[in-house]
Amino acid sequence: MDRAVLGRDLVALLADLVAIPSTYPPGDTGRIARHCADFLAPLGYACEVLEGNMVARRGKGAPSLVFNAHADTVDVGERSAWRTDPFKATLVDNKVYGLGACNSKSAMAVHLWLAREIARGGGPKRGEVVFTFVGDEENLGPNGLALLRKESRIKPDTLVVAAQTRNRLVLEERGVMWVRITARGKAAHAGAPRNGDSAILRMMKIIDALGRIETKRSRTGHESTLSVGKIRGGENTNVVPDLCTIEVDRRILPEQDFDASLAEIKQVALAAGAEKVELLTGTAGFQAPENGAGVQAFSEAVRSVTGKAPERLNVVGASDARYFARDGVEILVTGPGDGADSHKPNEFVPLEELVDAALIHRAAVERMLG
Repeated sequence: MDRAVLGRDLVALLADLVAIPSTYPPGDTGRIARHCADFLAPLGYACEVLEGNMVARRGKGAPSLVFNAHADTVDVGERSAWRTDPFKATLVDNKVYGLGACNSKSAMAVHLWLAREIARGGGPKRGEVVFTFVGDEENLGPNGLALLRKESRIKPDTLVVAAQTRNRLVLEERGVMWVRITARGKAAHAGAPRNGDSAILRMMKIIDALGRIETKRSRTGHESTLSVGKIRGGENTNVVPDLCTIEVDRRILPEQDFDASLAEIKQVALAAGAEKVELLTGTAGFQAPENGAGVQAFSEAVRSVTGKAPERLNVVGASDARYFARDGVEILVTGPGDGADSHKPNEFVPLEELVDAALIHRAAVERMLG
């Protein structure tokens, strides 16, 4: 396929997406979801729009290959910091600029192009292919891919989630849990602190104990971590505080048990004097097998398109793929663009990476679905 022609096709698809506002806040992705459904339905895909999310499927049976990208973006921010119109895809020096051009509308454009290519070939020769475009990702909320799983709208054998990896393959992510810990003391006048019991001083002992939880490292270079992200205690400077809370972010290796890791935090915090330990949110980690169908297909596709060995990428964050971590699903994360070039003014995606991503995805689907 002529790369110049493919590039123009992808830029045109991306331009339509960038032109549709889908910023968080407010996080309304209904319009862009309907745009994608209107694009895919005439190609023979069965489409449905559910609370700002779009699901399109073609074929039937196993394997079920599901592609996912999120349609919501961050807000524009300071408009004067943009050199181009944030709601217009602008090609400059082989880079496409615009809000969401990198994160994650570039991947959406690739998926729309891929869906059209599959339709032109008559659809999957075996199994089904499903494309999902969701919201609520920038908000880390429950109404995007998590909702599609909850409502059983998708049941993938292989799930390919878009992220800005420069077409490298993410085959594992750490689990994440957010935990709130509460310590209580006894209020008293600050002039006579011995008459009270400072909840903040109690919390200092708890934080010190949490810091002694053992860090584990995987053979792939990941490590478990624990960070205190929020702390609140006291109402007035002249009052001994009777309440203090912290919120903790803990990342665990894919091979670590989620419930056991949570139990460890509870045990350590309670032993150090905490009154209550609550799980706010969390998901287990995942690790795709090297011999999995999707991993092999994408690895071979990268090699055939770029002439280079596929690169693996370890990430510090967590994608929407985490919602399927306990489902026995093969999960991989990949896409064009670099995360460092998104979430800021003058966001962009390199055109060459966009073209490579499209060719890699098509080659992988050919290997998996015929």
